[in-house]
Amino acid sequence: MLAEHVFIELNTIKDEQVGKAKMRKIRVVLYGVGAVGGLIAKFLLEKEGVEIVGAVDIAKDKVGKDLGEVLGLEKKLGIRISENADIVLLKVKADIAIHATSSFLKDTYPQIASIIKHGVKVISTCEELTYPYYTEPKLAKELDSLAKKHNATVLGTGINPGFLMDTLIITLTGVCQKIEKIEAARVMNASTRRIPFQKKIGAGLTVKEFRRKIENKQITGHVGLEQSIAMIADALAWKLDKIVAEPVEPVIAKKSVKSKAIEVKVGKVAGLRQKAKGIMKNREVIVLDFQAYIGAEKEYDTITIEGVPNIKQKIQPCVHGDIGTIAMVVNSIPKLLKAPPGLFTMKNLPVPSAAVEDIRKYIPL
Repeated sequence: MLAEHVFIELNTIKDEQVGKAKMRKIRVVLYGVGAVGGLIAKFLLEKEGVEIVGAVDIAKDKVGKDLGEVLGLEKKLGIRISENADIVLLKVKADIAIHATSSFLKDTYPQIASIIKHGVKVISTCEELTYPYYTEPKLAKELDSLAKKHNATVLGTGINPGFLMDTLIITLTGVCQKIEKIEAARVMNASTRRIPFQKKIGAGLTVKEFRRKIENKQITGHVGLEQSIAMIADALAWKLDKIVAEPVEPVIAKKSVKSKAIEVKVGKVAGLRQKAKGIMKNREVIVLDFQAYIGAEKEYDTITIEGVPNIKQKIQPCVHGDIGTIAMVVNSIPKLLKAPPGLFTMKNLPVPSAAVEDIRKYIPL
């Protein structure tokens, strides 16, 4: 396990002009302008103190186009999407890159490494990167070393993993004297989410089609439950015997339900459910239960801690996944800009907080 990072004061984001410190905007490069990356880009355009200076994507229908056109805006932004990250990063002097391409670190490692080599900090939505020491310890160590070598900082975050089923749980344990067991559940009505997500969870398929896609890895289930458990255990200094991710199971519609794009008839798949458990001394000490399906009548995020004292926390309706992910990424920018070089997880950063005004005001000194 990598040692905890210690924070040090770095230079502020500023330009010197006639003896006065003039704050300049934080310069951001987008790496991945898909469903999530595009939403992050739109939110960044609303923020004060930050500017998008470059964009990278390999999709042929995006390369060469103006970012404003790809985002569906009524104006051009003067930023051409390139398929070559090195060219973009050499051309612009970026402070940070927002990376949003894949869930798996083996796929994203070359992309993230290419950013780091330019001395640019990285915030990624890659789920496995939220706590890579569990599934990809070798790649995690390499990323940490590479980041320190090039004076860069790397963080994987999002709403889940990244906050609801790990960082928030860790925070709530702060008031406990003893802890026996932790349980968390997230139930989402997928009809409120974007269409690619609804398809990703198998909504509208027959059970046979669903299981075939699971076998072919066309449906992967919820990526990140194991990482969340490992992060919680590490924060509590628990030495788990093992982490078990149960098979992904379909949620079968008991009545006809539909979203704007998908109709789910009785007996077909409305979505999925998956559990993961952290085992210690033959006991389940951490249990995470993720459910996402069209037609969920009640949406909620719950955390139950059995200990001294007992904690029961419930957010209802559940935090919207896309909105929460975008906020977590953008709100992490100030904290990451002041972090020392290396690979970070959410448990190593200061307590998450919203940057609702000029984003530069939130850079901790």
